[in-house]
Amino acid sequence: MSSEEIEFKTLKLLEANPELSQRQLSSDLGVSLGKAHYVLKSLIDVGWVKLDNFGRSNNKLGYAYVLTPAGIAEKAKITVRFLGRKQREYLELQAEIKDLQVEVEKIERGHSSLEKAMKKPIRKAVIPVAGPGTRMLPATKAILKNF
Repeated sequence: MSSEEIEFKTLKLLEANPELSQRQLSSDLGVSLGKAHYVLKSLIDVGWVKLDNFGRSNNKLGYAYVLTPAGIAEKAKITVRFLGRKQREYLELQAEIKDLQVEVEKIERGHSSLEKAMKKPIRKAVIPVAGPGTRMLPATKAILKNF
């Protein structure tokens, strides 16, 4: 997953649920907790996300990650780029699937001609035979070779 894709998914997740913990975010993104922390910190540093504390909360460690106006605008730009890239990948994948289908059809036609050839009777065959070489025999058969 590219860094832009991780940023996009992070912004999308935080917009939907600003009260996500870093552990939940890392699980949803499929990245390590350290990577999730690094991404969140970088988004806060560039000003796309701000960190709000629940002042009236009993849990003083509770934070909300809120998208700033700049973060919302950047999410829209990233979304457009992400959609364009995914559409290109989709078209490339369709072309690759079509090429593979043509290749499979060629292989299947080739197998049918091979099957026809195999139905003909065999006229000549070469059978390679292997056995113990001369290195296993003594210099003369009268003298045994010690191992």
